[in-house]
Amino acid sequence: MAIHKRRKPSPKGNRAQPPGGLDAVYGVHAVRALLERGERPRELWVQEGGAAARLAELVDTAQQRGARLVSQPRELLDELAQGAAHQGIVAFCTPLAAEGEASLWLRLEAWPVDAPPPLLLILDGVTDVHNFGACLRSADAAGVDGVIVPKDKAAPLNATVRKVACGAAESVPVYQVTNLARAMAKLKALGVWITGTAGEADASLFEADFRGATALVMGAEGKGMRRLTREACDGLVKLPMAGSVSSLNVSVATGVCLFEAVRQRHQ
Repeated sequence: MAIHKRRKPSPKGNRAQPPGGLDAVYGVHAVRALLERGERPRELWVQEGGAAARLAELVDTAQQRGARLVSQPRELLDELAQGAAHQGIVAFCTPLAAEGEASLWLRLEAWPVDAPPPLLLILDGVTDVHNFGACLRSADAAGVDGVIVPKDKAAPLNATVRKVACGAAESVPVYQVTNLARAMAKLKALGVWITGTAGEADASLFEADFRGATALVMGAEGKGMRRLTREACDGLVKLPMAGSVSSLNVSVATGVCLFEAVRQRHQ
């Protein structure tokens, strides 16, 4: 196990930075998801001390794929992570890119007859990277088969998203489509029922049927779904709000809606 010389903590006011042009992926789960996806990290920072032995499996796999192993003091990892739980390991890899819509159609058209029906999440106008990352984390936890985003008015799949998603950005496929309304029409043609969320909807979330092939649409905070997106939905539902606030953060609402689908599918 070749371990390269550590880097000293940066002077006060100068934050630790990833190697040029690379994204940082923090923590055991996120790094494992990265490796299971088949990605090859360029560099792996491991906390000095006993962390290399504790994380031997991940370290060995990363090194087999060509990662340069660097031992670093905990202070520098803390500085780089800025509050994220790095658990003694940070991988640096090329930035993620969303898959094209052709991949989505090929996957759905070849969906096995005996497999559970697909569960998809559509994010319309979610531009905040923290919300996007949190939505991906909920999608991963709920077993979502893919997240669909438009090319315009969508958060980038960047290092902050990966940090917030805690590994979900590496495990949940993200499909980028040119025209969201047109893509939704094609989903319908493939037998997917599309349910949008809107505060003014008449039906409650708990009245919807998510047991079949389903795409759940979440709009941006404040404005919600765009008009064409709303019109492309098969139906609209709302979360029953019992308190004084009128809405939830989009990532929280996404988690609530997805796990209602999970509940129904496990009955």
